[in-house]
Amino acid sequence: MKTRYSFGGDEHIFVEVDEEMSLDAFFKALSITNAVAEKKIAGVTEICPANASFQVKFDPDVIAPEAMLDELKSLESAAEDAPKRMTTRIIEVPVYYQDPWTHETLMRFRERHQDPSGTDLDYAARINGFSSADEFIVAHHSNPWFVSMVGFVSGLPFLYQLVERERQLQVPKYLRPRTDTPKLTVGYGGCFGCIYSVRGAGGYQMFGITPMPIFDPTQKISYMRDFMVFFKPGDIVKWDPIDRAEHDRIEAAVQDGSWTPKIAEVDFDLAAFNADVNGTNAQLMEALRGA
Repeated sequence: MKTRYSFGGDEHIFVEVDEEMSLDAFFKALSITNAVAEKKIAGVTEICPANASFQVKFDPDVIAPEAMLDELKSLESAAEDAPKRMTTRIIEVPVYYQDPWTHETLMRFRERHQDPSGTDLDYAARINGFSSADEFIVAHHSNPWFVSMVGFVSGLPFLYQLVERERQLQVPKYLRPRTDTPKLTVGYGGCFGCIYSVRGAGGYQMFGITPMPIFDPTQKISYMRDFMVFFKPGDIVKWDPIDRAEHDRIEAAVQDGSWTPKIAEVDFDLAAFNADVNGTNAQLMEALRGA
């Protein structure tokens, strides 16, 4: 697909790198937005990356819209040849699958679901060819996930599974959105996983809950004192299945400031990943085990 540029009023340019999410599209968008930031273009006030696109906000009194468009197009050609690799971090995120809170919620909203007779995990397992919810859960947490975007609501990460396209788990959203979703629900819609950073409406399938807060506007949680939003694009997540006792232990430890997530710095190279998906994932997870 050819990159599409469109104006959003007088102060925004929206750039669509591809119509569907892919790591190639993400890295191209990342390269362009990094180049915009590094060039320090006069008048640019905000850069908002997304899954396979981005938006730039600018002051039209400082730089004319057409001039801003020309700047972005000039940076695109350089992004095509930029190395698709980055130094990032892999984070272990505990998940209590089949928890009582999301279960209670999903049962309240069965009339909005494709399959009112079962649970969200039962449905996800069936349409992805697994014989049980437990098998689906194993597929969900066995490989790492890439944070391709943060947003929609404050601090919510969109997560893209690091496996070959044919192994991607896919689950549609609810037929009609719920009016309630528990805070820190681990959800899934389309090809994207997410963590609901706050309680509220939602349409993603609900698989479990994490005791790890990811948004703290008070910045009192020990691992978010530098910034109220935990995740950033390019982070890598490894789900860690836990039980109720471990959930409650971590939740209490977060409150008293004695718990922080396990994090390791890693290098991610898209060419190496495409050449050996399983080997790359094994190296990523080994780095986390050594953290």
